[in-house]
Amino acid sequence: MRRDNIASDMVKDWLCRIAEVARTILVILIPTLAISSCAFPPESELYQQSPDIPPYKQDSFEEYVEQTRDWIAEHRVFITEDRETELARNIPFELGRTTPDGDAPKRGVLFVHGLGASPWYFHDIAREMAKNGWLARSMLLPGHGTRPADLGIPDYDDWTEAVAHQVALLEREVDEVWLGGFSTGGNLVTSYASEHPEIEGLLLFSPGIYSDNSLLFLTPVIKYLWDWIDVDPEDNAINYQSLSSKASELYYRTVADAQDHLAAKPFDRPVLLTMSADDSVLAPDETLRAFEKRFTHPKSRFIWYDDAKAPSDDNRVTTLNSRLPDQQISTFSHLSVLFSPANPYYGVNGSFVFVENGQEDIALPDDLSTIWRSSWGYTEPGKYHGRLTWNPYFDALIDTIGDVTN
Repeated sequence: MRRDNIASDMVKDWLCRIAEVARTILVILIPTLAISSCAFPPESELYQQSPDIPPYKQDSFEEYVEQTRDWIAEHRVFITEDRETELARNIPFELGRTTPDGDAPKRGVLFVHGLGASPWYFHDIAREMAKNGWLARSMLLPGHGTRPADLGIPDYDDWTEAVAHQVALLEREVDEVWLGGFSTGGNLVTSYASEHPEIEGLLLFSPGIYSDNSLLFLTPVIKYLWDWIDVDPEDNAINYQSLSSKASELYYRTVADAQDHLAAKPFDRPVLLTMSADDSVLAPDETLRAFEKRFTHPKSRFIWYDDAKAPSDDNRVTTLNSRLPDQQISTFSHLSVLFSPANPYYGVNGSFVFVENGQEDIALPDDLSTIWRSSWGYTEPGKYHGRLTWNPYFDALIDTIGDVTN
């Protein structure tokens, strides 16, 4: 073994020991951050930053898509053989340039994806809304679409300015603008709409406004202790699997911003909000309480996915049963609400099966059609659970979007 390799290993071991001391303190304070081991990424381009983030303030959405596509094509670390499909699922897109009647759409919606995700998360919902006469656009948050390390490049201002610019471009095209967001994206659009009364309303899918971690505010400190909180194999073509400390801090900034806006003033325009009672990332009950008190419009709707009635007397709240044994579904996950069962990647017969689900006491069966689906970490004796990645009530969701936005 070469001496420089030995030295490198010694440095890694030394850094890991220091990090473990800090971790011992933070694990007591922040158990949900799952930082119980020293995360050194392998030598791979996935964990080496691109030169920069792509520009995001073009004069038109068409130019934005074209330049972003060129950037992603040059700097993405591809993980599948089908590069064209992988590229298409990681760049901004729009649907509904003309209505089904051949007219120019008068209503538009801008979708913002979650942390580590991609614009394609909104492919199914955008397609259905375009059929109903909407101009539907899905943007790319800076740092996404290329490699996990690139979430260490943007600042929070890059995210907020990118959202603001895309809203401005959409406002040129339509008379009425709605904003939609998943998880972290839901936080960003909530903050923007709170400051801009011209936004007609919000579509929030598992919004990350209320985390299950009450000490999330410590995340800005973590980035000074180590770069990576979690390093996992990157096998998902539309989602980063590894989590950097900078990415965690960016998420915290969206949480603090959205909570501050809602605390300052209730949101008085129509909102659709969806949440799984078994969401492993967020605080579902706290989100429900916030809906009752802070989202005040009578047309607003909350869809609660659970096997028991939502703990609410608000007649705007609807419960849909999440325990569907005939479909081998035990609970709903953080991301499942967005996708149609027919989705070619995440659907019932999709090409990607989210088998990792935080369980180690049962072996993955050879026949993946036998696995059950659930939220992260759910277990039952004798059953292997993978992540649920589609919404059995997808058509009902589209109908509710129509009710809220009508």
